[in-house]
Amino acid sequence: MSRSPRVPGFAPREPSLVPSLYRDLRERIVSVALPPGEAVSEARIAEGYGVSRTPVREAFKRLAEDGFLEVVPQVGTFVARIDLRLVRDSHFVRETLECRIVELAAARIDAPHRALLRDNVARQRRALAAHDAAGFFAVDEAMHELLAAIAGHRSAWQVIHSAKAQLDRVRHLSLQSAGRSRLRMAEHRAIAECVVAGDGAGAAAAMRTHLATIFDAIANIAAENAQFFTDSGADAGTDTAVGAGSGADLGRAAPPSPVPPISATIGTPRGGRTPSRRSPVATEPSRSEDLR
Repeated sequence: MSRSPRVPGFAPREPSLVPSLYRDLRERIVSVALPPGEAVSEARIAEGYGVSRTPVREAFKRLAEDGFLEVVPQVGTFVARIDLRLVRDSHFVRETLECRIVELAAARIDAPHRALLRDNVARQRRALAAHDAAGFFAVDEAMHELLAAIAGHRSAWQVIHSAKAQLDRVRHLSLQSAGRSRLRMAEHRAIAECVVAGDGAGAAAAMRTHLATIFDAIANIAAENAQFFTDSGADAGTDTAVGAGSGADLGRAAPPSPVPPISATIGTPRGGRTPSRRSPVATEPSRSEDLR
């Protein structure tokens, strides 16, 4: 059997290959470029990345262990639905750590960091004006990481980042709503203003409001995309699909709440992927100044 053409720089026995595949596929799942319920194939992924099926199988195994893929015996492998129980846990971690982070950031911020925070808010505003949902999400992440650094706890962001993957899948879905994006921008600005002013209590309150808004939107997002969600904490251990009957479990002979068939680009690696979809992100009213 002939091997599929390989992407330059990838070698099946290279120690970094499986982690690289894992990271890239994980990113595509979290960003919902691979939507919940999508069928994925070792053969198609291997062909798209130009590698053998062995490293893809190992990457799939890790993704399944981490809750990003679900394997239905004798049927196939699918991108896991978003588990609302894990989303709630992610929210708890974020609120517990990030409210404290902004309190410390407000107490410790200096002139260079004020400039960096102002610049970040300005970049968010530009991404919003450009209707660039992916760019807005990236600068949003950078702001939270910057706040952790200002607080003197940069590594805490890695803890938060690892814990919030399921919540991030919901956040990416939320970017498809212009109104939610505009609201998020206003909340970020309120947090930044308090930190720049050295108001720790105000910053914590603004962060709590921001995270609560995200959490409150989850019910609507889940209702709008019911086929993408499940809730393993709904009925004492029963894995129930949102919007489905109580008997919808992961052990059925067919995947729960299937989405359209595998896309033509399912195996396309990072370098050749289709451009990120741009969701309609509403423009915040123009301001002559960002933060003073």
